[in-house]
Amino acid sequence: MVELRHISYFLAIADTGSVTAAARRVHVAQPSVSRQIRQLEADLGVALFERDHNRLTLTPTGRSLLPSARALARQAEELVAAAEFHASGGLRRMTIVAPAVTLTDVVAPYVATLSGVDDHPTVDVMASDGMSAHEMAIRGDLVITTEVPGREFTSVQFSPLPVWAYVAPTHRWTGLTSITFDELLTEHLILLPPGYSSRQVFDTALRLAGRHLGGSTEAANGTIAQALAAAGRGVAVVSDDPRFELYPVAIDSGPTRLSISLSAFWDVHHLGERTLAEVAHRLATFVYERFGTTQPGADTTGWTAGL
Repeated sequence: MVELRHISYFLAIADTGSVTAAARRVHVAQPSVSRQIRQLEADLGVALFERDHNRLTLTPTGRSLLPSARALARQAEELVAAAEFHASGGLRRMTIVAPAVTLTDVVAPYVATLSGVDDHPTVDVMASDGMSAHEMAIRGDLVITTEVPGREFTSVQFSPLPVWAYVAPTHRWTGLTSITFDELLTEHLILLPPGYSSRQVFDTALRLAGRHLGGSTEAANGTIAQALAAAGRGVAVVSDDPRFELYPVAIDSGPTRLSISLSAFWDVHHLGERTLAEVAHRLATFVYERFGTTQPGADTTGWTAGL
């Protein structure tokens, strides 16, 4: 069995040309280095050096094996460095799981700001539409959702993302800052399927107001909803960024405005916990600067029922 320390002795002798100099480099007694090199040659079944008194010269086989030995030593160093990095809570690659609209309007713009940020892990993404919170936690390192995590997770609350009433430039609401929920219900609405956060927020407001939904169209996603609004088919109620030159109008429901409360959560036992916490706070700050009216929240460890 070849040992890595034997490889390091082989490289030291190849570089210095003598056992004495190699022993000083690796901080091992000269007789031990000589003995270990003979053991390495026995393990490999080849002679690595030609011996001439105190000088050792690589044999043709030794010269041939030298690049592989250097590559092996380098890989061992990289392994140790990577282990130390992860032991300190570092992470080189991470998967963010979030609803498709959040990936498009929050995560993608955030990633676009990372030019020149060398300490940020590479980001992979996965759409969580149709997943349970438990499945999201299994599939991703950092999860962005409206659901409250369980006790084994730490979370960071984001500034609320507004749910907009998008209207065409010719609509009577163009130029207004906001309209009431009752006013919204006077229009033909273009809504997303029940699994989307903006639809869930709308349905909750509808139930709390004791109102019933009149004429409406259900669109497959936010982009289609806005396209229909641009075509004059109604008012799109979505949280997406504006498209098709539509005008966004905030929706007041009682004392508050319709908005989506998102948070990022991660497993407190994750090997990259430190890095995940840093990324979550960076994301929270980005969401506040881009959308928010309230400061991003602090870390919280959930104590509700598990996911």
